[in-house]
Amino acid sequence: MGSFPPSNSGDQNAQRRSQRVMVKVSVMVLAGEADNKPVSEETRTVTVNAHGAMILLGLKVSIGQLLTLRNSTTGEEIACRVVYVSPHESEKRQVGVDFIEPCPRFWRISFPPSDWTTRSPEAKGNPTKQKVRYHLFSRPLSGLSPANP
Repeated sequence: MGSFPPSNSGDQNAQRRSQRVMVKVSVMVLAGEADNKPVSEETRTVTVNAHGAMILLGLKVSIGQLLTLRNSTTGEEIACRVVYVSPHESEKRQVGVDFIEPCPRFWRISFPPSDWTTRSPEAKGNPTKQKVRYHLFSRPLSGLSPANP
């Protein structure tokens, strides 16, 4: 249980609660150990969404454990629960956390609309967008010559 990250890759029609955005945000993770001694670690996110994040963490945590994330830029804190711990052994593991209450403003970024997909015109790698980009740069610019760039 909890050994695989939440994914809907098997169901192409499944909708996420909110779009994931790959962004590095510095955060302080605050946790309580078994003896109630507080521990903390400065780290960063891998991806974020309105409901939580994937973070890199050296602290030992377990599925269901409550943590507090502090946004290092704003100082804002939010309660969250560990929902995924990467099985890969390394210095830092990927840890998925869900906010206790959704809070899209915590990250101070604008998320894509709920109907956004990788096929949206704004999506990186969208063939339509690449075709437009190609046509924009495939024509010579007037007034420029190879001798006078």
